[in-house]
Amino acid sequence: MHLYIAYKNYSSWSLRPWIALKVAGIDFDETVLPFYHSDALEKLGERYQIPAKVPVIEDQGLIIWDSLAMLEYLHEQYPEKKLWPDDLALRTLARSAAAEMHSSFSALRSQHPMNCRRQIKLQPSPEVQVELQRLAAIWAHFERANKPVGDFLCGHFTIVDAMYAPVIWRAVGYGLEISPSFEKWTQAMLALPSMQEWLAAAQAEESKWRIAQYDEVG
Repeated sequence: MHLYIAYKNYSSWSLRPWIALKVAGIDFDETVLPFYHSDALEKLGERYQIPAKVPVIEDQGLIIWDSLAMLEYLHEQYPEKKLWPDDLALRTLARSAAAEMHSSFSALRSQHPMNCRRQIKLQPSPEVQVELQRLAAIWAHFERANKPVGDFLCGHFTIVDAMYAPVIWRAVGYGLEISPSFEKWTQAMLALPSMQEWLAAAQAEESKWRIAQYDEVG
């Protein structure tokens, strides 16, 4: 399996399949395509006749170019990893929340781009504040759910944790307050060795790749 991603400091979509693969212990190779600094991403799109976007997984002759599709593929190929919970009600909640992350939160994405290296205090706009309140409501759903004991949204780490992983860096990076349960989940996610590995790589990229439009937000 080969995973193509972009900058670890900035690419929220790349983080999602990467951290799922790491936490699940699935072997893969990775290639970083720094699309602001080379044409490697355009060439990848041309080669596979897909949008020039990352992440992309190449596995067993198959090409998957959407993050949620990748995570569903991993669940199907590695059912023993339990990337979705077994319980139907909990799985339905997790799938709904994952899909909402996939399609929503446009103000949070655009006004607070992921930047793992940066920590500032930025007052959220009214549009972002509405989305932060929605995040708090989603976390409250999981707090009320009948689920196994554990630090993650479904007890153990699942796809829904991967889908929301980039929100951590937006909350931490811009001093955004969501809810106590979100903060508790954030601390569990940051404690993952894989997340610390991602952060170290993001910090190491600073000497090679910087994108001013993201570094100068706020």
